[in-house]
Amino acid sequence: MKASLRNLTAAALLSAVSLAQAEVAVIVNSAAAKTPSQSDVANIFLGKDKSMKGVDQAGWNPVKEAFYAAVTSKNESQLKSYWSGLIFTGKGQPLSSVADDAAVVAKVGAEADAIGYVDSAAVNGSVKVLFTLP
Repeated sequence: MKASLRNLTAAALLSAVSLAQAEVAVIVNSAAAKTPSQSDVANIFLGKDKSMKGVDQAGWNPVKEAFYAAVTSKNESQLKSYWSGLIFTGKGQPLSSVADDAAVVAKVGAEADAIGYVDSAAVNGSVKVLFTLP
């Protein structure tokens, strides 16, 4: 009886953890003419493509971690190292960043050439979802 109760509790905890992990939505302004591919988005957020303004999130949070891992295959230390190299050589500057999902949605919704990423629950009518990441 105790073993089945432990198994049931473990299953419930695993279900709760999977529900807590929300999808990341890559968003653009609802009037945006461009619809970049996932590789284009990676280049925008790595400063290689200047066709759109990437809006980054300040600090390292689960949404930012999931986005960079899926789109650029970089973790926090790799990303910091990447930008340090570009800054040191004078070849680039990090993207502008804002505080949180709501600020990303507001900035992308206000600027026609902006692109950002947020928890999919933060998306509203002022932006268009290009794709989502699990």
